Amino acid sequence: MFQRLLVANRGEIACRILRTARRMGLGTVAVYSEADALARHVRLADQAVCIGSPPAAESYLDIEAIIAAARTSGAEAVHPGYGFLSENARFAAACREAGLIFVGPTPEAIEAMGSKSLAKARVRAAGIPVLPGYEGARQDLEFLETQALEAGLPLIVKPAAGGGGKGMYVVRERAELRGALEAARRLAESSFKDGTLLIERFVPEPRHIEVQVFADQHGACIHLGDRDCSIQRRHQKLIEEAPAPNLPDALRARLRGAAVEVARSIGYRGAGTVEFIFDGQGFYFLEMNTRLQVEHTVTEAVTGLDLVEWQLRVAAGEALPLTQERVLIRGHAIEARVCAEDPWRGFLPSAGRLGLVEWPEGVRVDAGFESGDTVPSVYDSLIGKVIAHAPTRTEAASRLAGALERSHLAGVRTNERWLSRILRSAVFLEVRHSVALLGTQGEQFAAPEPVTDTMLVFAALAVLEPAGTSHPWSARDGFCPNLPGDLEVTLRAEGATHRVTLRFDRGAPSVAWVSSPPEQGRPADEPRSVALAEVRCSGETIEARSGSHRQRARFLLEPGRVHLWFDAVHQVFEIDDPRTHAFTATHAAGGLTTPLPGVVVAVNVEVGQTVRRGETLMVIEAMKMEHGIHAPFDGEVTRIHFAIGERVPEGSELIALAAGDAASSAQAT
Repeated sequence: MFQRLLVANRGEIACRILRTARRMGLGTVAVYSEADALARHVRLADQAVCIGSPPAAESYLDIEAIIAAARTSGAEAVHPGYGFLSENARFAAACREAGLIFVGPTPEAIEAMGSKSLAKARVRAAGIPVLPGYEGARQDLEFLETQALEAGLPLIVKPAAGGGGKGMYVVRERAELRGALEAARRLAESSFKDGTLLIERFVPEPRHIEVQVFADQHGACIHLGDRDCSIQRRHQKLIEEAPAPNLPDALRARLRGAAVEVARSIGYRGAGTVEFIFDGQGFYFLEMNTRLQVEHTVTEAVTGLDLVEWQLRVAAGEALPLTQERVLIRGHAIEARVCAEDPWRGFLPSAGRLGLVEWPEGVRVDAGFESGDTVPSVYDSLIGKVIAHAPTRTEAASRLAGALERSHLAGVRTNERWLSRILRSAVFLEVRHSVALLGTQGEQFAAPEPVTDTMLVFAALAVLEPAGTSHPWSARDGFCPNLPGDLEVTLRAEGATHRVTLRFDRGAPSVAWVSSPPEQGRPADEPRSVALAEVRCSGETIEARSGSHRQRARFLLEPGRVHLWFDAVHQVFEIDDPRTHAFTATHAAGGLTTPLPGVVVAVNVEVGQTVRRGETLMVIEAMKMEHGIHAPFDGEVTRIHFAIGERVPEGSELIALAAGDAASSAQAT
């Protein structure tokens, strides 16, 4: 066994690999970009080497910089994690040429499955079903358009060298085809340095089933069961589980056998995943990922194995620890990916400093961030993964949903409450979902939670109630000799303003009145009273009794806002400050801007051009996703502030439009 391992990755997967390596007694080396200088994976490693500036192409995708870091740190082996260079045959070959052990398959095996086009041809020759389409060498867009129309709609366009669902576009109408081809090529070239595309028939509502395979250098090749990854948004997996539910035993056996055959056919070594789509009757080969998967955790949960340890041992030349007959699968496991994105605003990615990160107990959590860390805007949005294991699928789903509802994250927008809704839905629990669920029925999970009077009172208590006050001059209880004292706070949430008045008797809150002041021509409503008793504030939690009902909430105060976690809801209330009112008119008059930093990848209009409401004016890539900038009204383009390739700072005006005498700016949607 080698003695020092370099992890050529970042975020939660780097932290997860480092954990196993340290348990095995190995020395560890992290690499980082300038954006990750203070990141958690850097803090966990024995050594850390800076490999470049924030853009991935200048750091985590820089092969020479990573090889140099391994040499200077004395590392003997390199683990690529997933993403970045994990499926790059040239990187695996460079490690071999440098005398380093690459923790993964051979460059030849990566090459064999690295191109989806070549992989489909190889698998088809082996007699495994594949979807019809085009995966040839001719790649000019006009020819691809012709081939796509011959294959028939609907179809899917994807980068041949891609992975993780990036750059995949579903085309249902002929008018969408050219734009999808152009967008897929842009992302393929920018993300994978290979613009080759493939086209295949699109199955509208399949399930995504995959099989974990493992092979060593001594000829052994086995599977470690299957997984279902059908909860996806824009081809990105969000909820994964093992084993795949509701599969007939005979079909499950054929799937697993086909996956092992695919691995054996290319002389595979290490951990890999063979992915299929299942249309309810049969299965079709999708691709093989020649690396560790994000969702390997659910396989670990049901088998009791450490797949990273297996990877390290196989890379060191050891035989697989178990034969196929000794692999046992117990219970059911489900994973949810907690991402920095806002489900209530069209899943816009979010970046910034994490003021609070608290994960629940009783479940497994693989996270790349802690309180105080910063989520950069230049990488993917994954913050961490929460995994629940239980004897049955229903129990696992309930346990995971509850864990997500007990997670407390503040500073960036996150999706854990939205994920818990999916886990508790009948369509998921009854296995009636497919990869199309979020595209066709996603609105049922995205409705904002109503702001209740009780939530408003608890938020006001967090702002006004003293926590551990040691002397009367610190108190915020509206004290007046021999009289009750009233204190008022105005809160904004979901576009509405709420006024809460707390009455303090002898220093303790006794009653609250909640009302909405007149706003946008709406008259004020009548105050509603909420009786309070036994109020306790610990500095991070508030408990109070109203009538016979006692409730508890977690809160976090930040400048100008209060976060409240109440039951399964996380609500952020802006605290109104009357001193800012003089400036609100300027803010409301215009200046709609991009919500996060990014790079301009397309400009579809010119100054002076007339545009229609909803027309795509510009495309920005941020956090590994493309975001369209759409015209908010019919008008004329008066100014374009950024060109293709330019980096857009957060809060920047992008394109100015004029509609008559009115002017505004387009914003990302």
